[in-house]
Amino acid sequence: MSNSGEKNTVSSSLMDFLYPDEESRQTHSSEIPTLRLPVTVGLAFVPTKNRYQNHINSASQIELLDKVKQSFLKYDYIDRIEVIPNDYLQSKGGFDSLEQVSRLYDVDVMALVSYDQVTQSHENNAALLYWTIVGLYVIPGNENSTQTFVDTAVFDVKSRKMLFRAPGINKIEKRTSAVRLDEVKEEASFKGFERAVEDMTINLESELARFKTRVEEEKVAKIEHKKGYSGGAWGMLGVTLLLLLCISKRTRLKV
Repeated sequence: MSNSGEKNTVSSSLMDFLYPDEESRQTHSSEIPTLRLPVTVGLAFVPTKNRYQNHINSASQIELLDKVKQSFLKYDYIDRIEVIPNDYLQSKGGFDSLEQVSRLYDVDVMALVSYDQVTQSHENNAALLYWTIVGLYVIPGNENSTQTFVDTAVFDVKSRKMLFRAPGINKIEKRTSAVRLDEVKEEASFKGFERAVEDMTINLESELARFKTRVEEEKVAKIEHKKGYSGGAWGMLGVTLLLLLCISKRTRLKV
């Protein structure tokens, strides 16, 4: 009744895409990335090893990336966010492919979404009933489980340094009859991606705020301003600190 096996795994690997060979994995730079605010960001799914076997179709990828995009929109230091179809990224293309896409879309930073989804299905005791007594359409005898993991890794393209990353997870369990097994699996697959992305966007917003603090306190990146940019979120922080310093000095003088 179904063409699906008991266990099915689909994934796209960030490591396989960025570091396709031994030489690329040994290359390391100690350069501290320089971010010129406001930055432009590209969003894309990491391509699978065989691009013709993408488990998420292009329309669904764009729909999910639009949800990720919302996490970046609220920050003043981000100028523009481009949703990029992963057809523009070569399988195992590495940073060379990433740089080509960044030039094409004129973006400074790339956010790459990778995924790993495992679907399992097995018959329970009820399966014997609908085969022999009750009938195929009545007793849902297949236990289905869909576990989804997604991860967004944000890279400064020029320095090839990862700035931060954010994960998202989801698990869906549902019982069905064998005649609807493929349909239920397909529905659960996209719903799993959708919910995992929702979980990831919550973590991504936290990581965006945390990265700003890390830049200020840990100096994980250098900050410059593009011509015409007044400072946005980071600039306002400097103004606030300056005002607090002035108020503090005046208070001490009065005392």
